[in-house]
Amino acid sequence: MPTPGDPDDGRRRTRLGGGILMGRPFGVPVYVAPSWFLVAALITWVFGGQLDRVLPDLGAARYAIALFFAVAFYASVLVHELAHTVAALRFQLPVRRIQLQFFGGVSEIEKESPTPGREFVLAAVGPLLSLVLAGVFYLAMLVVTPGTVPGVLLAGLMISNLIVAVFNLLPGLPLDGGRMLRAVIWKITGRPMAGTVAAAWTGRGLALAVLVGLPLATHAGGLSQDSLSGMDSLTDALLAAIMAAIIWTGAGNSLRMARLRERLPELHARALTRRAVPVSADTPLSEALRRANEAGARALVVVDGEGAPLSLVRETAIVSVPEHRRPWVAVSTLAHDLREGMRVPAELAGEELLNHLRATPATEYLVVEPTGEIYGVLSTGDVERAFVAAMAKPD
Repeated sequence: MPTPGDPDDGRRRTRLGGGILMGRPFGVPVYVAPSWFLVAALITWVFGGQLDRVLPDLGAARYAIALFFAVAFYASVLVHELAHTVAALRFQLPVRRIQLQFFGGVSEIEKESPTPGREFVLAAVGPLLSLVLAGVFYLAMLVVTPGTVPGVLLAGLMISNLIVAVFNLLPGLPLDGGRMLRAVIWKITGRPMAGTVAAAWTGRGLALAVLVGLPLATHAGGLSQDSLSGMDSLTDALLAAIMAAIIWTGAGNSLRMARLRERLPELHARALTRRAVPVSADTPLSEALRRANEAGARALVVVDGEGAPLSLVRETAIVSVPEHRRPWVAVSTLAHDLREGMRVPAELAGEELLNHLRATPATEYLVVEPTGEIYGVLSTGDVERAFVAAMAKPD
């Protein structure tokens, strides 16, 4: 789930990797993106400057303490993300990975919550745990001496976790508060897309508010020169622009992903399948194509003597054979064997269909009836064209 400034809704499918693998809590890989090191260096420099003003006797050691603060803060962000992860696993929603990155982290949950209630809980647990951490650090402050290194560190962690919680509770996508708003509207209207549209546009409004309001607020509050962050007006404006851009982009991504999920059911294996003609392995390509033309078919399946499918003739291979050579080329030389996963149930549709194809990459798949009979051949190119056509339809 997004923490401050996360550029996505936490449910988009992204490639694994993208950083250093730190471990696998609850079986979910945790990666640190390269951008984190830039943020850690910035936090170390800024917080080290504050320590020099509060505890001037530390000397150069203040930067080691500031680095510890940066690591501890992102450990708190990891706890925030683990809260989302544990809730997702509890709801039997697979989590691809957790990534710590610029301006926070993201839990990449592979499936959409089936109900608005679970969506609300899944979004709320992260900010809730950040509030709990802020409370724990506050209580710890009460037992240490103010104005000491432990006191300053605990105060910084309390404030940073409070900011994480409050920021994430803002009611706009891609923030957790936006997902909570989406769940509420989904519950009221019965339409998840209605909730997404409302929360995404609210998120875009928040982006504009951050772009304009953050520099004005820090200037009006007298924070531009003496704030705990040490940012001047130019830095405030740059930070606001970056955060606004990330929120705006994340809201747009949420809209696109929602539209994708709404239109995925239009991708149905049975509707996209090409009719196929079964042929024996030694059938000349010219004869096989003649039979296909007579039957109005657009694909060839190589079968054994009992009619069981063995392989699929590749469309690209057919095109590459000159017409004058086709009577002398057996279809078996142009076919690729059926591997596990290349048999697609005819009733698969939407996200289930795409997941099946993604699990076993190929150019053609054998589509079969529930009884095991051959229905036809599904081309990856046909699926891609249908996907693009569905996404191009006006809202």
